[in-house]
Amino acid sequence: MKKRTIGMICVLSSCMLFMEPLSAQASEIKDMNSSNSINNAAADSTATSMASEEDTDSTEDMLTAGVGDLFHSPLSKVEYVEIAKKAEGALWGYTHLGICNVQENNLNIRQEPNEDAKLVGKLPKNAACEIKSSENGWAYIASGKVEGYVKEEYLLTGFDAKMKGEELATAIAVSTANVLNIREMPSLDAEVVTQVASGESLDIVEIQDDGWIKVYLDDEEVFVSADYVEVKSDLETAITMTELMYGQGVSDVRVDICQYAKQFLGNPYVWGGTSLTKGADCSGFVLSVFAKYGVSLPHSSRAQSNMGTSINASQLQPGDLVFYAKGGVVNHVALYIGGGQVIHASSPKTGIKISSYNYRTPHKMVRILHD
Repeated sequence: MKKRTIGMICVLSSCMLFMEPLSAQASEIKDMNSSNSINNAAADSTATSMASEEDTDSTEDMLTAGVGDLFHSPLSKVEYVEIAKKAEGALWGYTHLGICNVQENNLNIRQEPNEDAKLVGKLPKNAACEIKSSENGWAYIASGKVEGYVKEEYLLTGFDAKMKGEELATAIAVSTANVLNIREMPSLDAEVVTQVASGESLDIVEIQDDGWIKVYLDDEEVFVSADYVEVKSDLETAITMTELMYGQGVSDVRVDICQYAKQFLGNPYVWGGTSLTKGADCSGFVLSVFAKYGVSLPHSSRAQSNMGTSINASQLQPGDLVFYAKGGVVNHVALYIGGGQVIHASSPKTGIKISSYNYRTPHKMVRILHD
């Protein structure tokens, strides 16, 4: 009886400590029961576990303690070992997780491990990375599309990184459709508010039982069908230098205004706000950025869309404004920064962020700066 009790505690403790973050097809969530999930996991893991059977002999007893006493199962002992190993390293897809731990701004990522080396990217506060190696106070990391060196003292690692990750990770719905319809209500008969492209992600508000997921579309709550998205738990990643730089032939004022706007990346979204540090909404963010350069704009995305000169997508330059609509009425604005990207005060959940300019269907593009 004592042996059986200890075995139960070991298995339950393993489940609690190594629980894998949320990562599943949303369309499968409503259809799959727990027994199917276990059987599928067994089928997927069999080939790998057979190949590594010799290497697992020394840890089998620890990883499978109490399994035989707890319940009867079609899974073999070897398969349990493989599942336990996978769960042990499940940290949002990272094997050696690091979390950027700076007080403000971003952590420089450099090509070589010294402070004079070329910058290759920026790791925002609280963003995640894979630590590939560490030596002499420098960590070689990979994050998003960026690889390079950062000062190790500014990274949380190990248990601290895992705990911080659990605090920061957000549930997102990633479009798996070529064009994903965003609807006003959870119904195929509801109005299509806008559309997003394949691969674009939306922050989840709630996963409903009726096959629909409530998501944020910037600062509004809308709905997508669970059949056409993949639900993930994710952490922010690094920004490439390409995302921070501009094309040739752009005037100094356009470069300056975009550079100024990016200083506030990650700062909070506050409805009705105009503070670039304490919080702004979409039009308040644009208003305050342009005010720095002597340009006065109204505090309304709809009113801002009637300023300046209308242009098309092929004419976009850094410093132009991109507007988005709901039901044909403008309800969001972003600042184009070049390279097919915009910076905007998106939502209370994400704050000021960089997105593809067509992360949702643009409604109108306007040039305020004439140079």
